[in-house]
Amino acid sequence: MAVRKLFGTDGIRGPANSHPITPEVALRLGRAAGYLMRGKGEGRPRFVIGRDTRRSGEMLESALIAGLNSIGADVLLAGVIPTPGVACLVRELNADGGVVISASHNPSGDNGLKLFGSDGYKLDDALEERLERLILTDEIDGERPLGEAIGTTSIISDAIALYGAMAKASVPGMSLHGLKIALDCANGASFQTTPQVLKDLGATLSVFHAEPTGMNINEGCGSTHGEEISRLVQQSGAQIGISHDGDADRLVLCDETGEIVDGDEILAMTALDALQRGTLAGKTLVATVMSNFGLDESIAAAGGKVLRTAVGDRYVVEAMREGNFSIGGEQSGHLIFRDHGTTGDGLIAALQVLRIMTESGKPLSELRRCLKKYPQAQRNLRVREKPSLDSLTEVSALVSETELALSGKGRVLLRYSGTEPKVRLLIEGPDKTMINVAADKIGEALTAAIGA
Repeated sequence: MAVRKLFGTDGIRGPANSHPITPEVALRLGRAAGYLMRGKGEGRPRFVIGRDTRRSGEMLESALIAGLNSIGADVLLAGVIPTPGVACLVRELNADGGVVISASHNPSGDNGLKLFGSDGYKLDDALEERLERLILTDEIDGERPLGEAIGTTSIISDAIALYGAMAKASVPGMSLHGLKIALDCANGASFQTTPQVLKDLGATLSVFHAEPTGMNINEGCGSTHGEEISRLVQQSGAQIGISHDGDADRLVLCDETGEIVDGDEILAMTALDALQRGTLAGKTLVATVMSNFGLDESIAAAGGKVLRTAVGDRYVVEAMREGNFSIGGEQSGHLIFRDHGTTGDGLIAALQVLRIMTESGKPLSELRRCLKKYPQAQRNLRVREKPSLDSLTEVSALVSETELALSGKGRVLLRYSGTEPKVRLLIEGPDKTMINVAADKIGEALTAAIGA
């Protein structure tokens, strides 16, 4: 794969109004996407645009519109809506593609641009590389439709309702009457959609962090701040807590005792339920190398298996499509249910767990026990640069030393984030104290070598 200058593991992302998250790049991305992804009919190509609540969203949206219109593509504006909502609308409206303006769980000063194809799936590496070439060169600068060939822009007035209807269709007949839920919307894209769907299904709802200002998205709240949903559950006396990230393609839960339930536990619950009902395609759950190995044991004991992929929900989805599998996801809370959608969807995932709770009559604290986790130590450290990890001699020596001490009964994973200036370390093993001491040593060496 060619070295990329713009696209990371989840679109283009960075500080808003600083290269590459600028109106100039957004305009050229719109032109490139409109040129490359047209082809659903004889008329003008059509693209759905959705965004989260960041202040820079409207600025980038305006530039995207200009780029798409200038290449002859029509724009359908969904407004503030979760990332999976855009994927849903692309399919529902038979559009040629979709663009989401969001930096997901990143701070409010960041933003991002990620694309979906006409099938509602994220673009593959080859198409992103082709888009990048069109953005960075003058290859299509001469493409200038005139008169009636210039694209138009319109608003999808029922965008939220369409997405909500799709979500509710994933749990036909389910009633949440009598269930008390605490909801953390991260002051992000879910602040309208998830509350509305849960209320429609009859839940008693306590909604928090659903007053976006443009600058408070993910600020001390959302799925990357599990301590907040834990506090809110205990404060409100809820039976379950639901926490999204800024664009609501992630989910973290909290049980009625205040304990956090992560993506691995949600994968275990939903996959075991599907195995029992005979609906887990290929009897296979797809997870990344970051997921706890306790997951493999839980699924194997029930007659299934776990398929591992590289880190990133797009790689999970690619493996699911190749094998025609139905459930997959990441420890971080990106969860994909292909029977109901094409990308990570925090609302759909929450509804699947709520269905299991209502059908079984069991509290979340009991359901989560289906996964017995191996101890893990994780460190996420900011870096000023990203040299080859193999070139960091002291770090490599400590990693080798740790792997030797684990004696095949654990693992060390060290990688750079594809969306942030961070290096991520995970050590898994039977001895919690040992792996944390090792993680601290490796973390100190990383900070000394490349720390921000």
